[in-house]
Formats: sequence, structure tokens, C-alpha cells
Amino acid sequence: MTARISRRTALAGSLALPFLARTGEAAASIPLGAINPLTGAGGAYGPSMAKVAKALVERINRTGGVIGRPIALDVEDDQTNPTVGVEAAHKLIDVEKVVAIVGTWASAVTTAVAPLCWDSHTMLFCVSGADSITRLPHHGYIIRTQPNTYLQSGRAAEFLLRHGCKRVFGLSAQTPFAVDSWNRLKAVLGQGGAEGVGDIIYDAKQTSFRSEIDRALAAKPDTLFLNSYAPDLEILLRESYQAGFAGKRFTFAYAATDAVLKALPAPVTNGLWSFAPSPDVASPAYKAVQAILGISDPDPYSCQIYDHVALVALAIGKAGVASGVAIHDNVRRISQGPGQHVSDPVEGLRLLAEGKKINYDGASGPCHFTPSGDILSCKFLFQVAENRHNKTLSIS
Repeated sequence: MTARISRRTALAGSLALPFLARTGEAAASIPLGAINPLTGAGGAYGPSMAKVAKALVERINRTGGVIGRPIALDVEDDQTNPTVGVEAAHKLIDVEKVVAIVGTWASAVTTAVAPLCWDSHTMLFCVSGADSITRLPHHGYIIRTQPNTYLQSGRAAEFLLRHGCKRVFGLSAQTPFAVDSWNRLKAVLGQGGAEGVGDIIYDAKQTSFRSEIDRALAAKPDTLFLNSYAPDLEILLRESYQAGFAGKRFTFAYAATDAVLKALPAPVTNGLWSFAPSPDVASPAYKAVQAILGISDPDPYSCQIYDHVALVALAIGKAGVASGVAIHDNVRRISQGPGQHVSDPVEGLRLLAEGKKINYDGASGPCHFTPSGDILSCKFLFQVAENRHNKTLSIS
């Protein structure tokens, strides 16, 4: 028997998972949903996220499942679109009766899906950064492994200050985190003696941003903060270069993808700074993600969804019950309380079955969360583009 799969998922490639249950025992499976950006602006990350989630579920199932039951994973493509994400969430919650949804990526998608989750007592694990997400009245049904906008933008501003930036102009795609990102960045720049000289929020669906760039350059910035997705970043880099801007450019690593760097001549992208939350590169869980994807430097979102699946499985293992409420009540008890440190969820499930306490640290680092669901802290990776490739500057 195979896991149920949506038409969107089928079009994106088969991501269904064997149930491992014998005939007539499908009801014993634990239904788990994933909503990933297999296509759209987040399409550079969704397929690898789904691959990691699928592989970890398969491994857990091969070793006996959770509380004696296999996990049935259903992966949905949100197309990086809130409307499509809501449709996917309705299917997972109303039809599949999932206990949790993992891996929502875009903040707009997470924001749209979240009310369906807390209303149905379905846990939602996201990699979205908008501060507004954990300010929602979610009653503890959101866990965010991605650092929030406040933390990310503060660290970004500190980097710019260390590198001598004095006049920064923001060009941001219209997203739930655009305003919060700029306000935090501007505040920290001001504390360090620099200045946010202006910002523009643009429609990422435009095919040209030349008028926005001309307005930005009129403020005489020495640095452009490009709060973009990959498709619009490519246009912004090309058109700012054509406009003669010779200053510094800073963006998020999820926008400065290999595809963007390879699509443009090296002189257009050379010197582009980017940053992202850094996985725990010394963790055995990180090495597991490397092995699943067959690459040396998996993206942070693939590492985070590995931890999402692990946290779901371990919380259920702790509770002895497979439900959203059980995950809600136990997710911190297996990740930040007293107990034996583990990074392998299979080992963690074995210890829980023996009645032992555990403290899970994963591929993305320590999974310690505030009462509102935010990750407490993490390290960040800073990169610079050289000859159409990203080069690591620091991890701190």
C-alpha cells in the first residue's frame, strides 16, 4: 500500500512513502503532512526538503516506527503561494487527519495555514522568519526552527556595521517580514553610527525594477539591502549594475542561489554578501542530511525539516499517543529539558521506549524554543559571491 498523494505532488515528482503496515492495518499509521515549496519562488529548496523528510520517515519506519506504528507522510506543493498552501492544509487536516504539518517555508504561506492548524489542534513546524507568525494567537501550535526576523535582521545589521557600511537603502519584496526586517535593521544600524537612508517595498512579480533602483540610488547609499526572493534578486542585481551602482549589496542566502549566480555574468554578482542560519555542521544529524542529499553543504531548510520530523516522532514517543495535542504538550520535554543528549531520532525513540529522558539537538542545532515557539538562538553563515560561486566568509 502506498501513501496518498496529491495531484500537485504527482506533478512535482513522486514523494509518496510506503506505509510498512500489513494489509488491513493502514489505520494504524500515524498521518504526517509536509507542505513544501516544490515550485515557485522557493522551488530551489522544497524538493530537497521533501527528500530529507521522506528519507527520515523511511528510516524511522524501518526501525519499528513510533510507538509501534509507521508514519505515513503526505507531501504537498504549496507553489510558494498562500492560496495553494491553504488548499493543501485543508486536504491534510480535513481529509488525511494529520497530527502535524512540517516544512512550511514562505512566511505568507505559514501565516495563511496557521489558523487551520491551531483550530484543529494540528502542530505546525515552519522555517519561516516573519516576526508576526509567532505573535499570532496560536496557543502553542507553532514551532519555528528558523530564527525570527528580529534575530536575523539584528545579526545582518551587525555584519554591515563590521564591514564599514554607513548608508544603507532597503529594497524589499512585499512579504509579511518586509517591514519588520527593515525596521530592525535600521534600528541596529543607528545604534552603530550608520544610517538607513530609505526603503522601498516592491511587487516581486514585476519584470523590471529600474524605477525603484533609480529612487534608491538618488539617496546615495553605499549599500543596498536586497530583501528578495531568487527571481527578483536576479533582476535587481542586473539592473543595479546597469544603473552604475558600485557599492555593496547584501541579501539572504535563499535568494543568492547557485542558479542566480550562474545566470548572471561574474562582474554583476561579485562581492554580493549573503547570509543564512547555519546548521550545526558538527552534528551527526547534519551528516545524516548530507548523506540523504549526497552533498557536502545542505541548505538550512533541509536541516530544519529533518529536525521537524524528528521532533514530531520523539514527542509522540514521549507521550505514547499520536495526536497534535500530544506533540504540543511534549515537544519541549524531548528537546530542551533534562535528559540524555541525542541527535539521532531513532536512538531517541529507543531511549524513550526504555523510559529514559532525552534532550534532542538536531541538524539545525539545539532545538530550544521560547514559550511563543521561536528558536532561542543559532549561528549564522555569511558568504560572498566570487566568480559565480558563494564563498564562506564566516560562521558565527
